[in-house]
Amino acid sequence: MKTTSKAALLAAVTGMVFAAQTSGAFAQRSLFDILFGEQPRVDRRGATLEGPVGAAPVTNGARASSSRAPADFDGSDPDPLPTVKKSQYFTYKPEAQRPVKVPASAGPVVTGSVSSDGTAAPLAPVSVSLRAEDSIASAMESFYAKGDTYLWITNEAVTDRARAAAAVLQKAAEVGLNPADYKVDEPILSGDPAADRQKLMTFELEMTKAVLTYVQDDVRGRIDPNRISDYYEFKRKDVNLKGALAIMQRSPDVAAYLSSRDPSSPQFQALKAELARESGAANNDQKPRIEVSLTSLLRPGQSNPELPKIIELIKQHGSDGLKAENAMTLESYTGSPDYAPELVDVVKAFQKEKGMKPDGVIGKSTVRALQGGDSQGNKVNKLIYAMEQARWLPNDLGSRRVFINQPAFMVYYFNDNKQQLAMKVVVGGVNHQTNFFQDQIETVEFNPYWGVPRSIIVNEMLPKLRQDPSYLDRMGYEVSVRGKVVSSSALDWGRNPDVDVRQPPGNANALGQLKILFPNKFSIYMHDTPQKSFFARDMRALSHGCVRLSDPRAMAAAVLGVDKDKVAADIATGKNMSVPVPSKIPVYVAYFTAWPNAEGKVEFFDDVYGRDTYLQRAMDATTKARAQG
Repeated sequence: MKTTSKAALLAAVTGMVFAAQTSGAFAQRSLFDILFGEQPRVDRRGATLEGPVGAAPVTNGARASSSRAPADFDGSDPDPLPTVKKSQYFTYKPEAQRPVKVPASAGPVVTGSVSSDGTAAPLAPVSVSLRAEDSIASAMESFYAKGDTYLWITNEAVTDRARAAAAVLQKAAEVGLNPADYKVDEPILSGDPAADRQKLMTFELEMTKAVLTYVQDDVRGRIDPNRISDYYEFKRKDVNLKGALAIMQRSPDVAAYLSSRDPSSPQFQALKAELARESGAANNDQKPRIEVSLTSLLRPGQSNPELPKIIELIKQHGSDGLKAENAMTLESYTGSPDYAPELVDVVKAFQKEKGMKPDGVIGKSTVRALQGGDSQGNKVNKLIYAMEQARWLPNDLGSRRVFINQPAFMVYYFNDNKQQLAMKVVVGGVNHQTNFFQDQIETVEFNPYWGVPRSIIVNEMLPKLRQDPSYLDRMGYEVSVRGKVVSSSALDWGRNPDVDVRQPPGNANALGQLKILFPNKFSIYMHDTPQKSFFARDMRALSHGCVRLSDPRAMAAAVLGVDKDKVAADIATGKNMSVPVPSKIPVYVAYFTAWPNAEGKVEFFDDVYGRDTYLQRAMDATTKARAQG
């Protein structure tokens, strides 16, 4: 860049800093507010992403491209700008299936298999070609190694225990599974001994495969979430399928055993009960649902032909008190598309009643509330997705735990299985999504440094630094290379220096006064923020990936087992300090568009990241692969 251009940029940056300082705003604004705030970044769904956030040295599992330490400038062109790769979604690949190597068997002795002279006819070996996932194939191979052990057939027919097991498989939808994945048709015997032996053995093996698949799916879920995206991080549960076969061989009630494999957590049971209710409602005749189609926000004073539908929905879903208070307006409304002031007041009242920001602006969240939430069909799907994802988590979430539900933009603290805290959070924007994983809270850090994430250094700061290397020094940020503190203006940013940047503690620190750490490969954590205004928004997917807390002192006090006065005193020292929690606490950084609240009532939320769509694709791919196997 020409020298004059650098000078111009430097002057502009200096002016911005000076203006912020003289206006008194400097203490409330961070480096990114001042340098990058003049052009808000907008994600692909139109959400504004503002300000610095506490993501990690590499957010969202990102990997930095190779970089080098500073080198003497040799006059050549600077290295191309590197980038830090973001997490991504994959084309889902179901579990591979392989041949099941069961020894060829004579099969069951079918009545009538005698020769013309009355002696037993020699039995030709029966061979069944079958493919299954490796874990299932291995369990079957071990069980049938002797070649004469059968679970579901006798010498002549299918057993009642087989029919009892099949009845459970046919009701798989009640626990959020797909009955098509476990369908096995009972054979129709013809009286031909050879043909019937083949049919019975085929049924035996296919039934065993179906039952084992059901048991495995019921315990750990159908889908490997790590194959959907690297936004997920889960170790799949181990399921003892060999032990399951041994139990079923001895059990007098196979159906009861299969049902016992359902997750027993109160959260799963609440989802299951809600699925039964919503499935019944979806199958019954319902009053036609009013669908509102807004392509943009409807603001006061504007006109839109969808407005009559909106007013009708308020009549349907507003409280009796709201309708009584606004009876004159509602009764006199003639269906005009003009969003007049008196109608704005009605909408504001409805928004306030639903716990939303009462601004009278009608957007996606307001329409969803007006329609009473999702349709029955959407609710059923969200419940199925939630039940699948619940299987990825421990059956017992822990009597003391922290549970973050990203689509709800909320975090909850439980002690002795009782919810003691619930507060609003800000999570990652669509372009900086917060991951889905579980971990353990280990420490609370007061007056933290903000270690600027590698992704922000590379993707957002480096282009600016190449134009003006000194601004980090002016803003008080610390720059180090391999642990040695250096001046940012002394570095050759044209050579992609491998540096660390951090913001010291203070009022403008991006992490506020504290952060709560649960070390993970995504370097996501919970923290305070100076940008309190974000908590007034309904849609709070606005950060670079970390989780901002609306009441961080309350959460810190809860996990440390102290009162808020103690937290305030630690902050008041102004010293950077890390305090370990007395005992590690499970934390779930979760993503559920349907989840029960503290009273057990299932609530539904918008799919802010579109992850339900990817999960559905994975389910479809799995069912297709199993049908072909």
